[in-house]
Amino acid sequence: MHPDPTFGWRDQQALRAFVGVQRFGMLFAQTPDGPAVAHIPVVWLDDRRIGFHLSRGNRLAKHVDGARALFVVNGPHAYVSPDWYGLADQVPTWNYVAAELEGDVRALPADALPDLIDALSLDSETRLAPKPVWTRDKMTPGLFDRMAGAIIGYEMQVTDWRGTRKLGQNKVPAARSGAADGMAAAGDGAMAALMRETLTGADAV
Repeated sequence: MHPDPTFGWRDQQALRAFVGVQRFGMLFAQTPDGPAVAHIPVVWLDDRRIGFHLSRGNRLAKHVDGARALFVVNGPHAYVSPDWYGLADQVPTWNYVAAELEGDVRALPADALPDLIDALSLDSETRLAPKPVWTRDKMTPGLFDRMAGAIIGYEMQVTDWRGTRKLGQNKVPAARSGAADGMAAAGDGAMAALMRETLTGADAV
């Protein structure tokens, strides 16, 4: 995470909500062949556990059970032009929102995998309303069980939370406002909105 405490994001509830909205990120862990990463969707199982699955052929699958791992989620990010600040002697930078969750991973028993898949799919399917929710009951009987044999379910017990909201908080309000206007004009309304939140005190810390 960014070393400047101005950008530090320590609100665990807000971090949890951010991960729940993004629900996709990168799982990093050490293997005998060096560090490896998997790109995965996740779901909150409770306030401190995330659930996910890996293909049995994934490089991490044989090594992540019992390992300490890092899960990284990236949110909006964008280049910031120095011209937008309306100040002299500025330099280009990059604004972004990101969260790191660290914890111990364990493989789930095979009979827990269907419930994990149901939770993962339901979390996304409900966001597609009014489309009817997909469930595995729509599949040919027996096919889901055969396909599930190709993956392993896991959970991470999150013990460390780190976040960054680098949105120009180290600049004076007028410069932040100008940068947000420039960002919006460049077509990045999501980042512009986040930057404007810092002008109203809505930025989480």
